[in-house]
Amino acid sequence: MPLSPSAQKVQDALTALGFVHQVIEFEQTTRTSAEAAQAVGCAVGQIAKSLVFKGKQSGKATLVIASGANRVDEKKLRELAGEKVEKPDADFVRSRTGFVIGGVPPVGHAEPLETLIDEALMQYESIWAAAGTPNAVFKLTPADLVQMTGGRVVSIS
Repeated sequence: MPLSPSAQKVQDALTALGFVHQVIEFEQTTRTSAEAAQAVGCAVGQIAKSLVFKGKQSGKATLVIASGANRVDEKKLRELAGEKVEKPDADFVRSRTGFVIGGVPPVGHAEPLETLIDEALMQYESIWAAAGTPNAVFKLTPADLVQMTGGRVVSIS
């Protein structure tokens, strides 16, 4: 079965970056970390959830890829971003990433994003990330995540 346009966009981005990971789309939602973990049969901590934050002064988008088991510490994020941050609305997320909330992948964005990766993801042999829609994911390693995003691994929870 062919992928939806947004999931195909992620598959194309992965291929263009030289990765062979395969995007999988499910009938059921994988929007939350718990739903994604249940769909793929892994621990919630192995879900690499993508969260977009907006700088209060600059309006700059920052992508945080956190372990599904963790909550982002906004004080730590403020220090890392160099300014106060807020959770943006759905239109901001879509305009900066090209994807809807619940489906934001680590790659293939509408514009380059500063990316911060939760160090808690590094403990796993494999992880799962969103792939463009609230029911699409792909499996990868933490090292692949760092390589494909150019993200900084940080303590964020």
